Amino acid sequence: MNYRHAFHAGSFADVVKHAVLCRILNYLRTKEAPFRVIDTHAGAGLYDLTGEEASRGGEWYDGIARLMAAQLPEKAAALLAPYLDVIGALNERGRLKIYPGSPAIVRAWLRPQDRLIACEFEPKAATALSHNLRGDTRIKTLEIDGWTALSAYVPPPERRGLVLIDPPFEEDSDYVQLANGLSIAHRKWATGIYALWYPIKGRPEPDALAKSLSRLGIRKILRAELTVAPLSDPSRLNGSGLIVVNPPWTLEAELSILLPALAGVLGRDGKGAYRLDWLAGE
Repeated sequence: MNYRHAFHAGSFADVVKHAVLCRILNYLRTKEAPFRVIDTHAGAGLYDLTGEEASRGGEWYDGIARLMAAQLPEKAAALLAPYLDVIGALNERGRLKIYPGSPAIVRAWLRPQDRLIACEFEPKAATALSHNLRGDTRIKTLEIDGWTALSAYVPPPERRGLVLIDPPFEEDSDYVQLANGLSIAHRKWATGIYALWYPIKGRPEPDALAKSLSRLGIRKILRAELTVAPLSDPSRLNGSGLIVVNPPWTLEAELSILLPALAGVLGRDGKGAYRLDWLAGE
């Protein structure tokens, strides 16, 4: 499949991924010590939801637009508020036009002592990324292959932080590279938090990925998945997942609240479902 960020900006998959990202960033900010985020496949950073690419599929209508219009349970609403606040700050009140990619979301959470390395290899997206994040001395944007960056920039000087790995899945080999890349990076920086995103069309690829990761000998691996439709049509993106290595101790409890709420809002024809379990550890 081709999961180019611009075509899917604000989709249900972005909502889940970015909601979890904000919970991890919230945890990192609870300590005064600086942290660094390494975004290996950063995309353009900001997306015009009225532009040609985002409009082509209109996936944001069934993603972020649906979430912002929903009446959420109180606990879920509180956990989602920081994420929705980032989006609200980029848009006129009552009008949703701009959606932030992961590097723009991270930027909103950085304190003076924190840092972001945002990597993008596709030239057009890399140019847009540099433009959209320009002028912030806490941020470095690099036109570099994300798999190379994954190994090259760990461990960070701060020794605290997050590596977000969100490849486009243009090649079947991306699943293999995801497991291999994590294995190499984790050997260099075993205490870092890693968040690995993947699409779900059917079960074979995600299940094979989970099996590969569970064999790496890494102590703490949490899996969170959300599907918006039954997996009966493997030509469609029916769900997405996040593998979180060394998750914050707060994350499992937060996801046990967030995932059912998001499944209820984002599921097609009431068919939303979720999975939250440990591949290794707890």
